[in-house]
Amino acid sequence: MQKIKSLMTRQGLRSPQESVHDLSPIESFRIPSKEELRELREEPTDPQAQQEIINSIEEVYFSNDSFDIVKYELERLPPVLSLQELEEYRDKLKQQQAAVSKKVADLILEKQPAYVQELERVTSLQTGLQLAAVICTNGRRHLNIAKEGFTQTSLGLLANQRKRQLLIGLLKSLRTIKTLQRTDVRLSEMLEEEDYPGAIQLCLECQKAASTFKHYSCISELNSKLQDTLEQIEEQLDVALSKICKNFDISHYTKVQQAYRLLGKTQTAMDQLHMHFTQAIHNTVFQVVLGYVELCAGNTDTKFQKLQYKDLCTHITSDSYIPCLADLCKALWEVMLSYYRTMQWHENHDQDEAAAVTSVSDGSNVIGTEENSFDRSYVKKKLEHGLSRIWQDVQLKVKTYLLGTDLSNFKYDDFIFVLDVISRLMQVGEEFCGSKSEVLQESIRKQSVNYFKTYHRTRLEELRMFLENETWELCPVKSSFSILQLHVCSMNNTYEFKFMEQSRSPSVSPSKQPASAISTTLTLFEQYCNGGNPFEIQADSKDDETEDVLASNGDSFLLKV
Repeated sequence: MQKIKSLMTRQGLRSPQESVHDLSPIESFRIPSKEELRELREEPTDPQAQQEIINSIEEVYFSNDSFDIVKYELERLPPVLSLQELEEYRDKLKQQQAAVSKKVADLILEKQPAYVQELERVTSLQTGLQLAAVICTNGRRHLNIAKEGFTQTSLGLLANQRKRQLLIGLLKSLRTIKTLQRTDVRLSEMLEEEDYPGAIQLCLECQKAASTFKHYSCISELNSKLQDTLEQIEEQLDVALSKICKNFDISHYTKVQQAYRLLGKTQTAMDQLHMHFTQAIHNTVFQVVLGYVELCAGNTDTKFQKLQYKDLCTHITSDSYIPCLADLCKALWEVMLSYYRTMQWHENHDQDEAAAVTSVSDGSNVIGTEENSFDRSYVKKKLEHGLSRIWQDVQLKVKTYLLGTDLSNFKYDDFIFVLDVISRLMQVGEEFCGSKSEVLQESIRKQSVNYFKTYHRTRLEELRMFLENETWELCPVKSSFSILQLHVCSMNNTYEFKFMEQSRSPSVSPSKQPASAISTTLTLFEQYCNGGNPFEIQADSKDDETEDVLASNGDSFLLKV
C-alpha cells in the first residue's frame, strides 16, 4: 500500500478528500448541469433497486468528513490481487456512486425552486447593504461638514450658557450660605429686643434653607449651630414667660404666645406657665419675709437665706409683723392679678380667633382649625383648673406666716388690722376662684381664739378696778348716738374708747364709701386691674371723730368723771 501511495505522489495525484478540501465552497457543492441531470433522469432506474444499492454502502463511509476513503480501500485489498475481483469490486463501487449521485440529483431538483428564491433574497440583501453603505458614507460626510461649520460652535455656546447658569446658581447658593452664617448676629439682636416670634421665624426659615443646601459640607455645622440657637431661644422664652407672673404686660405676653405657637408648643407653654406661677408665689413670699427678717436682725448674716420659709416666719418681730403682712399680701395680689389678666388675655384672644375663623371659614383648612380649637380648649381648662391651685398655694403661704407668730400680745387695733387684711384677702380668694378660704379661716380662728383669751384675761382686772374706784355719771347724748362715735375730751383729761372703734382697714370701709361706689358691682380685680392695690394702707378718715355727739337734752350716756 505504501508503494501505491508513493506512486500516486510522484504522479501528482491526490486523494478525493484532499481534492475536496482544496475546492471553494461553491465548487465543492457544484450543482449538476442540465445535461447531467437530464442524463441521470433518462437512465432507467428502479427506485427499489437504487435504494438497495444505497443501503448496501458500508456505514463507515458516512461516519465523518475526515474519513480517508482511499486509505480504507487500499487497506482492504487482499495480499494476492486478482484482476477480475478488482474489476468486479470497482463496478460495484461505481454502481453505488451512481446510485448516490442519482439520489443527490433528485434531491437537488426537488429543492431547486427554494434555492433560487433564497438566492434572489441574498442578491437583494446584498444590493440593500451596498445602498446602506453609500447612505452611511454620505451621512458621515455631511456630519463632518456640519460639525466643522455649525455644531461645534453652537454646542460650545450652549455649553458655555449652561456653565453660566450653573455658576449663577452656585453664586446664589453661596450668598444664601453667607447670609445664613451671619444670621446669629441678627438673632442676638432680635432676642435683645425681645422679638421672640421674629427670632423663631427667622431661625426656622434658616433651618429650612439649610436643609436645601445640605449637600454642602459647611451646612452640617450650620445646622447644628441653628439647632443650638433654637434651644437658646426656647430657654430665653421660658425666662420671658416667667416674668409674666409678677408683672403682666399685654404686648410682652402676646409676643411670648406667638413664639410658642410658631414652635408648636402652646400646651407646653401653659404647663410651664403654671409651674412659674407656683415658683413665683414661693419666691415672692420668701423674699418679702426674708427682707423683713434681715432688716430686723440688723446684720448681713446669710444664715436666714438657708432657712425654710416656715422657720423664717418665726423670726418676724411684733413691730414688723403688720408691715410684712401687708407687703406679703400686696406681692401675692400682684401674682394673682397677673394670673387674672392672663386669663382675660386668653378669653379675648379666643373670641377674636373664633370670629376670624367664622368670617373666613371655607373648609380649606379644617385640620388646622381643629388643632387650634383643641389647643384653646386645653388652655382654657388648664387656666380654670389652675385658679384653685394658685389660691391654695397662696392660702398655705399666708397660713404659715399667720401661725408663725403669737398674736396674743398685739394691741387691739393691730390685731383688728390683721383681721381686716385677712378678710380682704379672703374676699380676693372668693372673687379669684369662688373659694371660701377654709385654710385661712381656720388659721385666723386659731389666732383669734388665742388672742381673745389673753385679751379677756388682762382686761377683766382692769375693768374691775375702774368699776370699783371711779365715779360715774350720766352724759346726755343725741338720739342718733352710736358707741362707735366715742371720742370724748374733758378739760383736764382725754378719754378715748378707740378699742370700740371700727378697725382700721387697708381700704375705706363700706360705711365710709360713697353711695355710688357701694352701688357698683365691680370686683377687686376689675377695680385694680389697671393699677393700685387693695392692700395699700390708707389713713383713717377723721371726719366723724370731730362730730359733736353731746346733746343739750335727750338721751344720756354714763360717763366717768
